[in-house]
Amino acid sequence: MATPMLAGLLKVAASDPKLKGMISHVGDDLHITGLDQSRPWALGTLAHHAPVLVVTATSREAEDLTAELTAMLGEKVAMFPAWETLPHERLSPGVDIIGRRAEVLHNLDSLQVIVTAARGLSQPILQEVEGRAPVHLEEDHEYDFDAVVRELEFRAYKHVDMVAKRGEYATRGGIIDIFPTTLDYPVRVEFWGDEITDIRQFSVADQRTIPEIEVGRVDIFPARELPITDAIAKRAADLAVKHPGNPALVELLTKVSEHIPAEGMEALLPALSDAPMITLPEILRPTTHVVMVGPEKIRRRVADLEKTDAEFLAAGWEAAAMGADGPLATEGLDTEASSYRSYESLEVSISESGLPLWTFSPPGMLAAPEEETLPLEFEPGPTPRGNIEEIDAMMAQLLAHTNAGGRAAFIAPAQGAIKRMVDRFAEKGIRTKVATPGWEPTAGEVTLYQALSHAGLVFPKVKKPKDAEALPLVVVTETDLTGNRVGDIAEAKRRPAKRRNKVDPLALKQGDFVVHETHGIGKFLKMAERTIQSGDETSRREYIVLEYAPSKRGQPADQLWVPMDSLDLLSKYTGGESPHLSKMGGSDWKNTKKKARAAVREIAGELVELYAKRQAAPGHQFSPDNPWQAEMEDNFPFVETEDQMLAIEAVKQDMESTVPMDRVVVGDVGYGKTEVAIRAAFKAVQDGMQVALLVPTTLLAQQHFDTFSERMTGFPVKIEVLSRFTSKKEAKDIFKGLADGSVDIVVGTHRLLQTGVHWKNLGLIVVDEEQRFGVEHKEHIKALKASVDVLTMSATPIPRTLEMSMAGIREMSTILTPPEDRHPVLTYVGAYEDKQVAAAIRRELLRDGQTFFIHNKVSDIEKKARELRDLVPEARVVVAHGQMNEDVLEQTVQGFWDREYDVLVCTTIVETGLDIANANTLIVENAHHMGLSQLHQLRGRVGRSRERGYAYFLYPKGATLTETSYDRLATIAQNNDLGAGMAVAMKDLEMRGAGNVLGAQQSGHIAGVGFDLYVRLVGEAVETFKSLARGEAPTVTDEGPKEIRIDLPVDAHIPEAYIDSERLRLEVYRKLAASQNNDDLKAVIEEMEDRFGPLPQEVLRLLSVARLRHQARRAGISDITVQGTRIKFHPVELPDSKQVRLKRLYPGSSFRAAAKAINVPFPKAGRNVTSPKLRDEELIQWAADFLSALFDVQPINVSGEEAGAGSVISVGE
Repeated sequence: MATPMLAGLLKVAASDPKLKGMISHVGDDLHITGLDQSRPWALGTLAHHAPVLVVTATSREAEDLTAELTAMLGEKVAMFPAWETLPHERLSPGVDIIGRRAEVLHNLDSLQVIVTAARGLSQPILQEVEGRAPVHLEEDHEYDFDAVVRELEFRAYKHVDMVAKRGEYATRGGIIDIFPTTLDYPVRVEFWGDEITDIRQFSVADQRTIPEIEVGRVDIFPARELPITDAIAKRAADLAVKHPGNPALVELLTKVSEHIPAEGMEALLPALSDAPMITLPEILRPTTHVVMVGPEKIRRRVADLEKTDAEFLAAGWEAAAMGADGPLATEGLDTEASSYRSYESLEVSISESGLPLWTFSPPGMLAAPEEETLPLEFEPGPTPRGNIEEIDAMMAQLLAHTNAGGRAAFIAPAQGAIKRMVDRFAEKGIRTKVATPGWEPTAGEVTLYQALSHAGLVFPKVKKPKDAEALPLVVVTETDLTGNRVGDIAEAKRRPAKRRNKVDPLALKQGDFVVHETHGIGKFLKMAERTIQSGDETSRREYIVLEYAPSKRGQPADQLWVPMDSLDLLSKYTGGESPHLSKMGGSDWKNTKKKARAAVREIAGELVELYAKRQAAPGHQFSPDNPWQAEMEDNFPFVETEDQMLAIEAVKQDMESTVPMDRVVVGDVGYGKTEVAIRAAFKAVQDGMQVALLVPTTLLAQQHFDTFSERMTGFPVKIEVLSRFTSKKEAKDIFKGLADGSVDIVVGTHRLLQTGVHWKNLGLIVVDEEQRFGVEHKEHIKALKASVDVLTMSATPIPRTLEMSMAGIREMSTILTPPEDRHPVLTYVGAYEDKQVAAAIRRELLRDGQTFFIHNKVSDIEKKARELRDLVPEARVVVAHGQMNEDVLEQTVQGFWDREYDVLVCTTIVETGLDIANANTLIVENAHHMGLSQLHQLRGRVGRSRERGYAYFLYPKGATLTETSYDRLATIAQNNDLGAGMAVAMKDLEMRGAGNVLGAQQSGHIAGVGFDLYVRLVGEAVETFKSLARGEAPTVTDEGPKEIRIDLPVDAHIPEAYIDSERLRLEVYRKLAASQNNDDLKAVIEEMEDRFGPLPQEVLRLLSVARLRHQARRAGISDITVQGTRIKFHPVELPDSKQVRLKRLYPGSSFRAAAKAINVPFPKAGRNVTSPKLRDEELIQWAADFLSALFDVQPINVSGEEAGAGSVISVGE
């Protein structure tokens, strides 16, 4: 086990007499007072002498303390998380929380420190649960495959076809994919018979193995608090019979009785299980010390918890999306045992378990009479908190201290900060050493530790090193120095950001509309297999069956069987409401396409002109990253997601090229687009260029300004903000600064676009929330300079943006992976009830959170705020709307941001980009009047931190909703998973029809051919114009990509035994159909072997057919089919010399010039009449050789090896 970073530092600190004095009380009850900064040091010292349970008031404190203690004690520290739901709610806690709880309870004996919040302490736990112990899997050991699957099912893992979230598993052949509830990554477990040969991690986005990470063994913890045994299932069945009155309860119990883990079954724990419900201290080791950090706060918190829990039961809050059922507790069903325990009863159970109880209060707040209290009186370390003079004073102190032979330590979580401090100390002449884990600070220098700590202290009398003076040990942390709250970066492992193609199964449901390039719009019926007869040979193939309009009136509908190898001709239809089915082979589809194509040409012409102008304008070529860039990026307090890294890389590449950048970054609300902008802006400033950041609202400007300033502290970058909050005088100074180049970055609203703003050298424009800017604003931006790099960001892109980027005029990066540890927002839709609103606000107050209340009418907003104050008197309610005086508005929002208020009653001004991590409940009145993207944007304001967010969309009681608003609310209730932005945008496109999306001329055509095909047409037209501009002959065709038909007796398909899920089979077929050359196929093979195991024979043949298709495309042939005893190749143009060659090489074959077809006798394996016909690989190879012999294309080997001389096969009549 690795040595913890601060182990040595703790050892020296623990030698301080006060801490030694504290240790003498081990085993007795004790009350301590001391500074917050001394807590981790005191707890770390105590942990060396006894196991400890630390209790804090809030989960945020618990997380901080866990991180700090981990830096000192390593893996012996764990946090015991509390449910984020209340015990009697009809919601199950998140699976990751349940997994982590089970892990802590399983490892009780090996843990030295357990940290939990008041909530985790006062909520009772089942004493023992079958299935709380993990399933342990290890390489090179034997397990029964089916038994492992049964164990997973029992632990409430969900069986899916593709693992995407914690608590899911998938099986394929001898492979099990599992996403354990306690890990950041899913693992792939490969069996060979009953032995596990390999356990490896893979990434969710592309389902591929991550080679850099060794796993080898894995523990799989449950996904539900109570796995369902037969006894529990039987008990549930009995209870369902006993309480027939409550349908919601009966439904839940019936599910449990069928061994289905139901949402919300946790509310019934005491009724379902016989095990006694106890609190955490009752199952700890007998010598464990329970330390209450801030006992008064904990006492108040526990009282609040009890009260809110009782209120919730009374209000019967319901998560039913539409139409509510009664609360879950019914008469006679006693779930009291799982309610929160009171503080007094906790104290009793701690003393009955015989555990010493310690309290730790701030100085001056005594938890007991003074004579029974041990004061730990330490001085805090120097805390300049960003004040320049004080930093200099601190440096002088440290210089004197180290020159005298004293010891000092500086702790920061990011490597960049440490490197920078080494330089800063060196400038001042202070000796430094960068510590390795466990290093003890040496005399006469400052030792720098890379770890997380907020606890800077001076230890006056630590044990002195040999032959040195007895001087204090001074500890300074980055927070003390800069005043920024540092996140836990040290813990966040860098994720490998290597990304292959994203997995996006084309999920077709029965009845979906599909566009076929040649036949038009059809309806998806099913996937089917067919056995084909050709002559006396049979072979099996898979098809997609589409339904088309009948060719004659009154006839049954026509069906088209599309073979899997021409899947690339299909795309899903998004467009108007429901389109008409086309007739197969009719002229109407051709005409529709022709019209669309003609319209597209016009647009493409305009687009291309713009594109050409941009390509021609020489842009600034930014230099590669410098060390400062890396350092600034290191200070990012979160882990970048893969998509985010890709977007950042792409933006930097664009900036380093000569062509001006025009890139749009699409990412869902709160997915870290701002960080992309920050890095780009910083890069631009490093090259001495200026950056303009355009935002739609004043509030957003203020907020971006804060974020940018915070991320760039310590670097010489001057940032200003320009909005309607800026006074005339300030604005004048800023304009002056822009003109003379002293301002590097300016964040502003439309005011930046006024005439009369002059720049010294503008290098980059960033536009945030692009959908909020009108056309003329954008024209204005373009007019600023043709050669400036532009980066636009948006969560719900307007389809015009989508279209521009898909046509290849703008580059587009999408950020689809949510940041780590984000829960989907729980969305409730229902009628407005005072009781429920009050309960919702109270629940948020319990988590120290804040609430947005959206009331979209300025005239009576004050009245609403008064009502809320009466409902929840303890909440601090404040009002904000766009018609207020600027200063007041700014102060209000700033106050909310600084947590001075609990509830912000406001209009939809918060819709764009206000990012308040602490506000996690959103209540929207009259939600039925709002548009879809508006609802989505609003919902994106909450759930941005690790807490679970709640969104309540309410409509007045008894109101009748129109169909569209019902649709909207239903869509929002369903699409609540992370990253639903694109889904919502597409749904918006569907609900409005594509009419007003792309301007009048285009709408009809989009509805006619479907969005995907339309975008493809635009792309093709643009290509044509571009090649004209380059002076090449354009390939003008009215046909799209050629359909290549290969109908030979070959057994080529993906067997169900290999990939059993339809949508995954479709996805692989699609990748094969879209492949252009052997390299594409290699990538597909690699992916299939990784995800599904070794390829069976039928799949290898599929690959051979794909290679033959590539060969046919090169030879310009679109049909290879069997006709009776001959094989037909079509269309063919053969000059005389070639005809002679044909007769020589393939006697008995004929060429018909009129039909453009060659007929060749069916090849056989020998020269005799009775020899069997060729089939499968040999036949494909023969066809490939035929093409290379006659059409001057490179010979290939269809099995994919390098081409060599194949065996010669004769052809005779």
